[in-house]
Amino acid sequence: MARTPGNEALFAARISKGWFSQERAVEGISMSGREALRDPSFTVSVRTYRRWESSSPGWPHPHHATALRAAFGKGPEFLGFPPPATLGVEAPADVAQEIDPMKRRKVLGAGAAIGLPWLAPSRANARASEIRVGDGDVHELRLAALDLDAIDQRWGGDRLWRTARSHLAWVQHLIDDGTYGEDVGRELHQISGQLTTSLGWFCYDANRHDEARIFFSEALNTALLDDDLPLATRTLSNMSRQSVDLNKPREAIRFAKQAVRHAAGWDAPPRVAALLAIRTAQGYARAGDELTASTEIKRAWRAFDRGPSDRDPEWVLFLNEAELTCLEGMCRSDLGQYRRAVRLLERSATLQNIEHSRNRGMCLARLATAAVKDRDVDRSISAARESLRLIDGGQTSTRNRMQLVVVREGLAPYGARAGQARDTIELLNQHIA
Repeated sequence: MARTPGNEALFAARISKGWFSQERAVEGISMSGREALRDPSFTVSVRTYRRWESSSPGWPHPHHATALRAAFGKGPEFLGFPPPATLGVEAPADVAQEIDPMKRRKVLGAGAAIGLPWLAPSRANARASEIRVGDGDVHELRLAALDLDAIDQRWGGDRLWRTARSHLAWVQHLIDDGTYGEDVGRELHQISGQLTTSLGWFCYDANRHDEARIFFSEALNTALLDDDLPLATRTLSNMSRQSVDLNKPREAIRFAKQAVRHAAGWDAPPRVAALLAIRTAQGYARAGDELTASTEIKRAWRAFDRGPSDRDPEWVLFLNEAELTCLEGMCRSDLGQYRRAVRLLERSATLQNIEHSRNRGMCLARLATAAVKDRDVDRSISAARESLRLIDGGQTSTRNRMQLVVVREGLAPYGARAGQARDTIELLNQHIA
């Protein structure tokens, strides 16, 4: 019997692996996914795989993309999947069809089994095999997503991204198999998009850059498909910040400018404008363009000084005076203006509150870096030790630890002749070895 034409690239890749049945491919991809994601419960269904080998496979979810990459040694874009929407490009029609806001009934009562009791199947007016999603359920899901962001601000993303991934998987499961009305469906998609970009940020903070970029791309694709301009703005801002750390300043500037264009579409409030201006400044600072970076820094402060608004989204509330001062200090450090950076970063560290401890830890690490480059060894040691105290207190940001590696390298020439520097290097070795 002739094979129905479909995703020939994935079919060829499967055959080249010696997986002559789709069931065998499912076993191999599931095993590779469990290892790559470090999740013993991960699995791919035969139904999902059959869709992948069809003529309209749609773009896989991020964890499925990771599993495919691990199994075949190349990403979905090389396996016959149409690429998701990128900046300024409309998404393929089959990707848009993949996200249907009014989806189906569930055949397994999994709410309580997954451990989310507020989403157990309703006993009223529903069969036991259904999951009915109502306004109260959406409210709880939204609060849980906000809680994850608050925990990240306090403690960092290292221990958070797995929890967020599980939460996102559950929301996506409800979208696919829950029973709900149009308004609830719209909110579920919004929550899924916000969780996806948050998950990208948590992975970024945990120094899992490849996974972060996957989740950011997925969130941006969702935003463009759903015409969710605030989500697109937030995600592009996150992508710009990551690109600076990856030393890709041109990419950072491009993402930030795209974010500005999306922000104009929903008349974003001043605090969002301030965030996007400082993101743009960071890109120019990393590129060494002092004039343009300074112009964007001034733009950021002008927007910030217009004050908060009732329209400020939750994801911009972290941008207080301490944080904006820190981000300017980081720009000055990237421009080689270390003495000016030290003054700004030191001020930021004194202003930041306990709810933003992760950001304070990053500020202290950046302060230690700028100070040692300014040959102010005592101030560098003091800031590095304070950052280490936050780590001892439970902070889990690999991004902060990576910055302290730079501090350790900067202190190394002073270790042979200064006891404080030598002791601090030893402390850094214990925490970041």
